[in-house]
Amino acid sequence: MGYKVAVVGATGNVGRELLQIMAERNFPADEVVALASARSVGREVSYGEDDILVVQDLAKFDFKGTDIVLSSPGASVSAEYSPKAAAAGAVVVDNTSQWRMDPDVPLVVPEVNPEAIAGYSKKGIIANPNCSTIQLVVAMKPLHDLAQIKRCIVSTYQSVSGAGKEGMDELYNQTKGIYANQTAEQNQQKFTKQIAFNCIPHIDKFMDDGATKEEWKMMVETKKILDPSIKLHATCVRVPVFVGHGEAVTLEFVNPLDEDTARKALRNAPGVTVLDERVDAGYVTQTDCAGEDDVYVSRLRMDPTVDNGLSMWVVSDNLRKGAALNTVQIAETLIGQYMKKAA
Repeated sequence: MGYKVAVVGATGNVGRELLQIMAERNFPADEVVALASARSVGREVSYGEDDILVVQDLAKFDFKGTDIVLSSPGASVSAEYSPKAAAAGAVVVDNTSQWRMDPDVPLVVPEVNPEAIAGYSKKGIIANPNCSTIQLVVAMKPLHDLAQIKRCIVSTYQSVSGAGKEGMDELYNQTKGIYANQTAEQNQQKFTKQIAFNCIPHIDKFMDDGATKEEWKMMVETKKILDPSIKLHATCVRVPVFVGHGEAVTLEFVNPLDEDTARKALRNAPGVTVLDERVDAGYVTQTDCAGEDDVYVSRLRMDPTVDNGLSMWVVSDNLRKGAALNTVQIAETLIGQYMKKAA
């Protein structure tokens, strides 16, 4: 017996990816409902290769009888509708920033802290972390288990799809416009500066200490998911790439950890692929990882500037593992361990 699943935000980048991944992985759903705002009602979205779903109005939908909600609208929409779905008896796996730091809501990456899913019963909501955090903690987890990470310095190279369809459109239109002798400002709405042929060290709002909220998210989410004692400092940069986030990561450990042991641990870790050859093109880039499920690690090497230091390059598809895939994996673990239906 399968489940009734509602996908909130079904017309967005992540919503469409959720539906595609559910179909790819044969998610045990007898009924899938696509929900979005009133302006999208009646639109059609694909569920796998053969099925078409007609989008329904989120504001008018009755969640009674729905088992699982996979939610990826804006945070303000989630603040209103995720509790309503939970009150109707559904378990919500939420991909927005709304619930991540709520102490009564588990923040989960299944390869890292699947046991935290048990806390869903407090509010009926499970939070999916930020895309840049997910790939980072997947790569950190096996190394932390070996030698205990003391400090992490990370610089991100984040694709425009992390800013939604509008971000992707802006990169495309600016790039095309520059070749047509248009100024970047003529095609600039989403980002604070030109994104085509440029890098922008600014994602989300600035905070009082000079960090951006994206950088703050990486710090607090890593502490909640992996270990509150880890010190983390991030610089988050938007780059002119359509899909895939890259991260240059330097770790400092409490205990010694040699490069070969670290490489072996990463190769044996779930959800991680190591491709690290010290030759031309012997590493993974964002375009290589687009459409892939794993977190990829390259450029693994010792950092001689600190005791017990190690550096690596980490890339992942931010729409898949950084959002939709992680959400589906949480739901799969939830079903497998906590809410199996009788046959």
